[in-house]
Amino acid sequence: MSRNAISRAFIVPLSATAIVFGVASDLAATPAADANTIVLEHFHFAPVALTVTAGTTVRWENRDEEPHTVVSDDGLFRSGGLDQNDVFTFKFERPGTYKFLCSIHPQMIGTIVVK
Repeated sequence: MSRNAISRAFIVPLSATAIVFGVASDLAATPAADANTIVLEHFHFAPVALTVTAGTTVRWENRDEEPHTVVSDDGLFRSGGLDQNDVFTFKFERPGTYKFLCSIHPQMIGTIVVK
């Protein structure tokens, strides 16, 4: 019986270590975005809401394998189709709240608040 207990003691730490290394390698594979970048991934904008100061350029980067667009509700900005790794930028000059979506996948929505 003590022999089985020792075997279990060695298995648990090895399993826990394997999980930790798996998570760490996944995190390392995704480069960090800067503070003014919105990532399009898994059919979502991330972050969904972003607050910036007037004069800031916001960057959208598509990391999905599917194309997406970035279109403001008020017609202020509109990207073309963004394939994987394509980028769209827009400089927000005036304070306000700007809602946007993907015209291909309208469930993808987001907001920029400019102060």
